[in-house]
Amino acid sequence: MNWVRVLDEGALSAGERQVVEVREHKILLLEHEGRVYAMLNACPHMGVSLKRGKVTEDGDIVCPFHHSVFSLETGAVKTWAPWPPVVGKLLGAVKPENPLHIFPTKVEDGGIWIGVGIDDAV
Repeated sequence: MNWVRVLDEGALSAGERQVVEVREHKILLLEHEGRVYAMLNACPHMGVSLKRGKVTEDGDIVCPFHHSVFSLETGAVKTWAPWPPVVGKLLGAVKPENPLHIFPTKVEDGGIWIGVGIDDAV
């Protein structure tokens, strides 16, 4: 795994989000309860940006479009395209459930780093 420095350590304050580019892909970084999380900035359902997605008390991110829910820790799907009511299930069937791509992060040497592996999409 290669570690890529993406921001200065103080660049993300509590609850703040930033999108950075690594190898031509947009990665969302966000701070939640003292931890920095990194993920592809595209919902696996329809590719919508997650920058405005709600972060829940359980440590999940909710897509602002069809309300799919993903774990910030693992990217696991908690709920797949439930919105709008009735139609959401049909829209969810357009594409099979896929987890959100999550990257490991670390804060050291004055920077925020993400781990990018050889098998990563980026």
